[in-house]
Amino acid sequence: MSVRITGGCQCGAVRYALSEAPTEPSVCYCRMCQKAFGSYFAPLGGVPTVAFTVTRGSLAVFKSSDQAERGFCRDCGTPLTFRYVERPRISVSLGSLDHPESVLPKSQYGIEGRLSFFSTLTNLPAEQDEPELVRRIAASNHQHPDHDTDVWPTKGREP
Repeated sequence: MSVRITGGCQCGAVRYALSEAPTEPSVCYCRMCQKAFGSYFAPLGGVPTVAFTVTRGSLAVFKSSDQAERGFCRDCGTPLTFRYVERPRISVSLGSLDHPESVLPKSQYGIEGRLSFFSTLTNLPAEQDEPELVRRIAASNHQHPDHDTDVWPTKGREP
């Protein structure tokens, strides 16, 4: 049975496909990953480079060290990949998958950079946005849908 897992950036300029399920899914708390993702951690899962194909657009690449490079969308800035330059493996940002809940992180790296308050975040009060604001955002959404499209952007937005 053939595997095809898809993902892409927020604006739809870059789409990719994996022909194997990501292995070694993890979160990394190192400071480089925090900066690259603009977040407290980076969720990543990898495949052999031959199992990764860009299906629309092209990755912009930033070499964050002599050992690693990070791929992203040059149009919207979405972090998409991480790769050690001397290894035949590439990791994708799990949040960029069309179905991110399908790959559960199983380990942690860079724990020396984990912020002291991280474990308390799930205890924060849950707030709701103003319903009218939520409606206006949904009505003007420019985000690419969580599936491949033949053309993007389309004239009429998809639901």
